[in-house]
Amino acid sequence: MPSSPKLSLSPAARGWLPVRLLLVVGASIGVAVLLVLVLYITDLGLSVWERLQRAPTTFWVIYLLILGVLGAGGAYGVWRVLNWGRPPGRTRMAVPAKPPDETTLRERLEQSEKSGVQVDAIRRELEELQRRRAAGEIIVSLFGEISVGKSSLIRALLPGTDVAVDVRGGTTRVVTYYTWTSPAGDRLILADLPGLNEADGSLDRQARDEALRAHVVIYVCEGDLTRDQYQALGTLVELGSPLIVALNKVDRFTQRELELVRGRLVERVGEGIEVAPVQCGGMEEVTRIYHDGREETTLRERNPQVEDLRHALQGYLDTDPQVLDSLRDTAVFVLAQQKLDAAVAQHRREKAEAIVQGYSRKAVFGALAAVSPGTDILIQGYLGINLLKELCTLYEVPVREMDMQRFLDLAGNQIKRNLNLLLALVGNIFKAFPGMGTVVGGMMHAVVYGLIFESLGKAVARSLESRGELVSGPTLRMFEDNLSEDLEARAKRLAQLVWARQRDGEGVGAATG
Repeated sequence: MPSSPKLSLSPAARGWLPVRLLLVVGASIGVAVLLVLVLYITDLGLSVWERLQRAPTTFWVIYLLILGVLGAGGAYGVWRVLNWGRPPGRTRMAVPAKPPDETTLRERLEQSEKSGVQVDAIRRELEELQRRRAAGEIIVSLFGEISVGKSSLIRALLPGTDVAVDVRGGTTRVVTYYTWTSPAGDRLILADLPGLNEADGSLDRQARDEALRAHVVIYVCEGDLTRDQYQALGTLVELGSPLIVALNKVDRFTQRELELVRGRLVERVGEGIEVAPVQCGGMEEVTRIYHDGREETTLRERNPQVEDLRHALQGYLDTDPQVLDSLRDTAVFVLAQQKLDAAVAQHRREKAEAIVQGYSRKAVFGALAAVSPGTDILIQGYLGINLLKELCTLYEVPVREMDMQRFLDLAGNQIKRNLNLLLALVGNIFKAFPGMGTVVGGMMHAVVYGLIFESLGKAVARSLESRGELVSGPTLRMFEDNLSEDLEARAKRLAQLVWARQRDGEGVGAATG
């Protein structure tokens, strides 16, 4: 009878036996030392207590005061050590605490490209930055949710400009640029961005990226913000992007309501935020009552109110241009780094999938090629270690071989609980193949090995990507979930591979053993 699938390396495990014995001896010595230390401290404490009983009250007070100061100082020192390097305030940031510089970013870009990562999108981002640097243009982006009045605001800032405005919202489908000269004579580019949170959300990424490329961002809204809106604003503030919140339709608010909205914005986003109340114009209904009692309702153009916004914007335009360029460049570098991180992650996922599928096939063919009972176990143990090594190398996670072997031993214990179910399922699948009589154990085990390696490899890759390390508990839970996911379809696919191998006359000796 072929042996049951087992992910272990028996010779390797025996090789680690002296190490384990040393660990046991070391642990025993440590416990003995700790016991002696406890006895010594106890004896010292009793001796001090005996002497304190004979001491005057004044000495007691001074002694306890010294102990309190030393205890508080020690606790504070421990707290500082535990929190060393942790940023103040929120521990989770939407962007890196230290933005990347251009040199480091380009070096990483070259390294990633040599590794096979698709970096075209990142190169285009940096090329666009170079183009805008050369043009010397100040770009102001109008950013916000769908149907909040961005296009209307541009029309109010640029009277006479042909800007499409649709009361249903969603007019802007692409980034549209307008040239504007401020009252002080500064020439700049206004970028009208697609609205966020459209029905399909397909333009959200485009709008967010363009907002990061701008020197100044005008965030247009109509009142108090949602959680998503506060998050979008927070990302821009953390990047240091100059930001103005244009509160549209201000005629609907009383002065007190306006101050409340302004206060909440400052509280949630930060003191450095500019809030400019605006009225973008548009049409309004006017009811005229005549002396004979007749009423007539007509539409008239509402006078826009954008002076506060112009003043706030001019304040940023009066800033040193080099400062604005530096802030813009930093935001673009963060954007490029995010795109590079995504490209690297995608590349690794594709490579990991290829590695896992490759080792799954090797496990299947290794089981079929086993020449004697037990050799398949050695083959699979060797493949298991190499699978973990390749995945850890891909994700640049250093893991000791001893830890890999311990992880595989734990995985082997999990496999034992599912083995009978797997073998029964695979046996039933093979019986459906034409010309197959009694299902032989070697072929069933080959399919089971393939299922195990496929499930285990995907769990390890996911753990390395999400955690940056190989953590046994969560990874093994993912492994068990993967093992049962779409089990029948995967088993049929591997069974067809084994059957094709058998039919072609390869691995016959193993399959009939």
